[in-house]
Amino acid sequence: MSGRLADALLVAGTTSDAGKSTIVAGLCRALRRRGIDVAPFKAQNMSNNSAVALDGGEIGRAQALQAYACGLDPITAFNPILLKPGSDHRSQVIVRGHPAGTIGGADYRSRRRELAAVAVDALAGLRRAHEVVLCEGAGSPAEINLREGDIANMGLARAADMPVLVVGDIDRGGVLAHFHGTVAVLEPEDQRLIGGFVVNKFRGDRALLQPGLDMVTERTGRRVLGVVGYDPTVAMDVEDSLNVPVESTVGTPAPALGAGPLRVAAIRLPRISNSTDVEALACEPGVEVRWTADPAIVRDAHLVVLPGTKSTVDDLAWLRAAGLASALEQRVAARRPLFAICGGYQMLARRIVDDVESGRGAVEGLGLLDLDIAFHPVKTVRRVAGVADGARVTGYEIHHGAVVRTAEAPLLTDDRYGPEGSRRDAVVGTHWHGLLESDGFRRALLREVVALTGPSGFIVAGDTSAVEVRDRRLDRLADLVEAGLDVDAVLRIARGGPPHVPTLFTRLQW
Repeated sequence: MSGRLADALLVAGTTSDAGKSTIVAGLCRALRRRGIDVAPFKAQNMSNNSAVALDGGEIGRAQALQAYACGLDPITAFNPILLKPGSDHRSQVIVRGHPAGTIGGADYRSRRRELAAVAVDALAGLRRAHEVVLCEGAGSPAEINLREGDIANMGLARAADMPVLVVGDIDRGGVLAHFHGTVAVLEPEDQRLIGGFVVNKFRGDRALLQPGLDMVTERTGRRVLGVVGYDPTVAMDVEDSLNVPVESTVGTPAPALGAGPLRVAAIRLPRISNSTDVEALACEPGVEVRWTADPAIVRDAHLVVLPGTKSTVDDLAWLRAAGLASALEQRVAARRPLFAICGGYQMLARRIVDDVESGRGAVEGLGLLDLDIAFHPVKTVRRVAGVADGARVTGYEIHHGAVVRTAEAPLLTDDRYGPEGSRRDAVVGTHWHGLLESDGFRRALLREVVALTGPSGFIVAGDTSAVEVRDRRLDRLADLVEAGLDVDAVLRIARGGPPHVPTLFTRLQW
């Protein structure tokens, strides 16, 4: 596309987890089905759930999913700034897909102009290349204490002269007040960009809600453009590890084909990253995946997954303090299956030398695999493909730690880099994220689990496709958005630009 900039729209939220990522993904798929060349965008993301883009850098997992909804390969321009928290106070900053140091609150203030320029430039490039760009905000635009340095919400909207939809989660309660209050606390120039509202996660009788929606329109001058229903079966890749509560289940598995269920315990690490790795397991009939920090559940499950982490050494210390390290040792001694990914794989080593991520130097690992790990300043970020047990597999790597010595048999052979991962009896480890989305590998792993620990009579489905399951969920999500949201009105707002409707207040009235 050339000439004028494409239509663009920012989807903001009254709160974090209001459903911005989901609404954008649903709209992306709905517009693509209409033949519109649509692309996603998020100026700045804070998440340890990331993916490797086509051009070799990291972006937020939510933007990779939104790209897939658009029929596009993910590129770093879709999420030019990614903050990956390593502690409560500092985050690794990824700029245009690549590490650019760590920042805290003070550092961010000093770099906000630089980061804002990156975001605005990336959005302009996408608007030159596509018909419509759907932008996702971050947190809430009502966080007025952060407005001065904002580059993801109203700061971006004003810089790009872009209209804004505000999404509210009715499950949280108070959504009508959230709509009114969000607009009311904004500066007049920001208020004029708000084009309408969307109620998300609605369950119940729309007629009972309608008087409230009418009052919102009367008091704000903006329409509620839709009420999107709640359907737990369309749950998609989560953006934030805070959305992975302990003792929550992943997805809604279909009934088991034979005896079941097959219970998978995924350990909920404090600094978990790429929690979405386990979602492919939850696609399988009869496989129940539960996040847990309970040693008894870890000992008893048919399969345990030890996932990735943004802070391997710190989460290893937590694992020991929580009694989970002992539970894992007991599993391994009993030949009960354990599958470890990236940081979780590194924890299984005999020795970890980390002068990069934690700065702790040499640390004793769990010793469940005979290998050593060393952290390198240069981060490994790449898409990968290879062969495991004669079958093609794919995945991606995002890590500083690397195997520097091993006495273990490899799990697979990488096409470019040779042996990868480790396998010893019932213990399997790999640096590859996304490996469980390779259908043949996942089925073989589950068959091994059934052979070792049961449940007796469990049948591993032979036709589950993780990619097809994701595609069907995106289509159901688009159906849900189309049914509840006036998509034509959304397009008119995107094409017409900011509505510049009257402000509610020239300043907040308490």
